[in-house]
Amino acid sequence: MEFLQPVIRPYAWGSRTGIAELQGRPIPAAGPEAELWMGAHPSAPSGAAGTTLDAHIAADPDRELGPDCVARFGPRLPFLLKVLSAEQALSIQLHPSRAQAETGFRAENARRQGRPDQRRRQGRPDQRRRQRRPDQRPGPASPDRNYVDDWPKPELLCALTPFEILAGLRTPPDAAAVLRALAVPPLAPLAAELESAATPRALADVLAAILTWPDPADLVRAVVAACARLAAAGGPDAAVCAAAVREAGHHPGDLGVVAMLLMRHAVLAPGQAVFMPAGGLHAYLRGTGIEVLANSDNVVRAGLTGKHIDVPELLKLLDPAVTVPVLSPRSVADHITSFDTPAPEFALYVADLASGAVTLPGAGPRIVLCTDGAAALAAESGESAKLARGESCFVSAADGSLNAAGPARLFLAAPSE
Repeated sequence: MEFLQPVIRPYAWGSRTGIAELQGRPIPAAGPEAELWMGAHPSAPSGAAGTTLDAHIAADPDRELGPDCVARFGPRLPFLLKVLSAEQALSIQLHPSRAQAETGFRAENARRQGRPDQRRRQGRPDQRRRQRRPDQRPGPASPDRNYVDDWPKPELLCALTPFEILAGLRTPPDAAAVLRALAVPPLAPLAAELESAATPRALADVLAAILTWPDPADLVRAVVAACARLAAAGGPDAAVCAAAVREAGHHPGDLGVVAMLLMRHAVLAPGQAVFMPAGGLHAYLRGTGIEVLANSDNVVRAGLTGKHIDVPELLKLLDPAVTVPVLSPRSVADHITSFDTPAPEFALYVADLASGAVTLPGAGPRIVLCTDGAAALAAESGESAKLARGESCFVSAADGSLNAAGPARLFLAAPSE
């Protein structure tokens, strides 16, 4: 059991209050603090055991991860736990599947080496015993890359505060209605296309038309003015129109302001969650939450960002049929809840503990974060730790089962069972 020194990612969209307040530091922070990473991704591994967590695990993967986890995912922690705190949109983005990530990472590496990508898989290796070739190792976090590793990035976001999101695309009739309500003449043909659509594929075509619009400034200006009118009038789309006006102030002239109106808008209540599979278009707008994801940093972006945008790649990966329901926690034991997702790389548990000891779920490698109160942890191995609010620790497979006592609220990430 090892205490973690998480890494703060100071992206421009981050809050100056959410992470600092959780860790008990002065508010406001000196600059934006967007994400707090607790994990072993090579681009920002947490400190642990006098080194970094990825190096600590690499020294003895079977002990730290357990043979079963190594067999399933290789000698790498399969998940990453974050605190995410946003004051403005992260970006309009999506994430690749495992096959798409492997192909994209290999192709980008080949282009950087100045040669065509001539590698072809000779059959598909057993997923449970994947061996990483040198060209499959995570690459540098270059600002113009989509693929910095060869892993997928399904993710689950659980709200700590009310959290405003755009997640998945609207239905064609719903998207047509909002475009009609804008009453911006150049968008009328797109509304008509959606009104006659037989499948969600039309949404991808309309999104492509918007993201490649030849004269962005005039269109964005007209849409923002229309959104201001609709936001002031109230009605079912007032909230997303208000968000569009707000984001236009952060990203003037950005076609993402128009594209976001094609997406489903929601505000997660604290304790609710949303799961984003591969190909699902989304943008987290503002709020603080806990995010758990496969151990990847692959993001393909299309707008509302100063980072690398690759509209053709995003449109290639987009699955317009992805639906993104809001998830409520499911009880799995006394005082413990979880969220149902299909991701094999992670499960997220929430433990609301009183003073008595409770056996926490999960096996193999685990990361535990305390978000309220203080917790005493005791592992089957005899290892123990006390976590105050904002503190986290890594629990190895060799530590065995884990008991915890509060009063405290804990978030625990582990591989899915």
